[in-house]
Amino acid sequence: TREEDRNQDGKMDMLHFKLELPLQSTEHVLGVQLILTFSYQLHRMSTFMMQSMAFLQSSFAVPGSQLYVNGDLRLQQKQPLSCGGLDVRYNREKSKLEVAFLWVAHTRTSEEFLLWILSKYGEGFWEMIKFAWVQYVSILLIFLWVFERIKIFVFQNQVVTTIPVTGMPQQDVYKEHLS
Repeated sequence: TREEDRNQDGKMDMLHFKLELPLQSTEHVLGVQLILTFSYQLHRMSTFMMQSMAFLQSSFAVPGSQLYVNGDLRLQQKQPLSCGGLDVRYNREKSKLEVAFLWVAHTRTSEEFLLWILSKYGEGFWEMIKFAWVQYVSILLIFLWVFERIKIFVFQNQVVTTIPVTGMPQQDVYKEHLS
């Protein structure tokens, strides 16, 4: 088991879990039930601690030698976190683990069952937007300033040849329809 910090922000974003289970020649695996426990702790804006579990259950009609599980661990928050003190309201909540299963059929040469779990529990969309908009706006302002300077230079120095066009008479603007 190992955790990984994919975006280099100092917080773990992903869990890699591998379980190797030796099997005798008479044993076959038709399903898996697994309970994973997670501990959440926040200390920056609010003091929040939570112990949670995710229940994973899968069964198949044919024996298997490997099971790959890829999922996202999400906390469904129903109320804002409190500003002061220790918040443990969500200790009763279950985390939602949205998963995709890949079952590998049993081969005669396999003497063990492998369980691979990849679980992502990083930031959600709004958490990412909260910090991304500042970067977007700062880059946008730089580009707007640069392009404004280019526009001023082009028009003041007449870099592009332009031909003034006189206005058209009012009667020629509209097409006449016969009714």
